[in-house]
Amino acid sequence: MVRRQKTPKWLEAARRRGPGEGSADWLARALGRAGVLPRAEAEVALREGRVEVDGRVEREPFAPVRPGQQVRVDGRVCALEAPVLALMFHKPAGPVVHGSDPEGVGTVFERLRAVLPETLSGYEWLAVGRLDRDTTGVLLFTNDERLVRHGTSPQTHLAKRYVARVEGQPAEATLQRLREGLVLEDGPTRPAGARLRAPDVVELTLTEGRHHQVKRMLAEVGHPVLALHREAVGGVVLDVPEGACRLLREEEVREGLGFRA
Repeated sequence: MVRRQKTPKWLEAARRRGPGEGSADWLARALGRAGVLPRAEAEVALREGRVEVDGRVEREPFAPVRPGQQVRVDGRVCALEAPVLALMFHKPAGPVVHGSDPEGVGTVFERLRAVLPETLSGYEWLAVGRLDRDTTGVLLFTNDERLVRHGTSPQTHLAKRYVARVEGQPAEATLQRLREGLVLEDGPTRPAGARLRAPDVVELTLTEGRHHQVKRMLAEVGHPVLALHREAVGGVVLDVPEGACRLLREEEVREGLGFRA
């Protein structure tokens, strides 16, 4: 017996959109982006019949909602227009950048929610890229998928600056190899910025974001990483204590990250 693969609900919702609905969004996602309710809470509210669209109770999280439609949650009219917001979070070692952690240490989303101010707690926060479990430093979050795409696209070449403590003491010739680019198992890397901060501490600036790239590059030149920290993304430099967050200013998003909505 051949089992038919179940179509994801998001794809079913996209197929249900009729002509002229290109500007429509999914209801649960729109509520999260606008800061009304985080997506998981929005889905609960929908299932419980607490959400109305143009006076009609809507229970489907993937129902399309278009500009101009009136949405109420618990009887309160909710505006779905929202600015692009971004957060800087200082990730500690341990939590993963996933929705759940099978090892039980926790996720960055749980850590972020624990320190969010109340004014930002209604948003659905999306991670802009990833950091390994043991990597610390700046991790960006946003309420807008477009900023996620901008920050993670190979075409953007958004610089990311790392500081790695390594085995051994890299020589200048080794740093030059990193600057010129290496050939890894998944192809050649782009040229990188590389300099020493201390005899066994390398500052490495990349303009691409391949899987475990810093660790693989330094292992390739004979200096495996012992500890890794990301201190800047674009022009946004980490300036909050470990485990804390802050909202980025509009100019930091526009100029520091090079994103214009």
